[in-house]
Amino acid sequence: MSGLRLMAIHAHPDDESSKGAATTAKYAAEGNDVLVLTCTGGERGDIINPAMDKPGIVENMAEVRHEEMARAAAALGVQHQWLGYVDSGLPEGTPEEIENLLPEGCFAKLGDDNAAQAMVKAIRDFRPHVIVTYDENGGYPHPDHLMVHRASMIAWEKAGDADYHPELGQPWEPLKLYYTHGFVFQRMKLFHDELLAAGKPSPYAPMMARWDTTFGDIMSRVTTQVECGDYFEQREAALRAHATQIDPAGAFLITPAADQRRLWPTEEFELARTRVATDLPETDLFAGIQEKEEA
Repeated sequence: MSGLRLMAIHAHPDDESSKGAATTAKYAAEGNDVLVLTCTGGERGDIINPAMDKPGIVENMAEVRHEEMARAAAALGVQHQWLGYVDSGLPEGTPEEIENLLPEGCFAKLGDDNAAQAMVKAIRDFRPHVIVTYDENGGYPHPDHLMVHRASMIAWEKAGDADYHPELGQPWEPLKLYYTHGFVFQRMKLFHDELLAAGKPSPYAPMMARWDTTFGDIMSRVTTQVECGDYFEQREAALRAHATQIDPAGAFLITPAADQRRLWPTEEFELARTRVATDLPETDLFAGIQEKEEA
């Protein structure tokens, strides 16, 4: 299958590399048009990789993260578009306290419909058959991730409505919308056990504890597993491109691509909305669409 279009909507640069990256690389390599839409510039991101904690980085974080994103998109072979909004950061506190601490003008304080309008324009321009976004928890509850979810759901409903902001372009109705599930407890447990069996320290334990107790069994929500192990090296290269955000000794890179391919060769998604018939479980985000296109 080729010639179809997929849009992956993400909050910050690096999210596209840690959530569904091998799947986007696979579909792009197979001749489909794949566009990563990044809502913010990641300007308020912390330096996670100790090797990048050096002069000139924090002072130029916006430029640095734009350069990192360009390298990551090239590694995945995907198209890329910035929405141009400002990173909200992640203040500490309860959800109510965080809401009050968010800086003025940031993405999370836009208003859901305002953010959705920018997504609708991007959808009408690119005309995706499939949209990939975050679930109601944002993948994890960062204010920008939660906004991505809310705005994406409005955009899914309104992009094909000719009466909704006609100045944003000709209506286009996407056919399927998925939530990406990049953090799966069972997958992390396999990698954790493999490291311990080899006598190596594991960085997965804190993530496992958080996901198991906070988000429950994500696999019970998964409808679609895409075989994409052949593209794990591209995913790894994209992660490494985000040098300020990805610690080579951390959970994203500590397990080599070959071991990940052997232990868990898929990426996981949840079919949240569809306008075409499809049989679950699926192995293809475009399942049911080619048949509709040919009808």
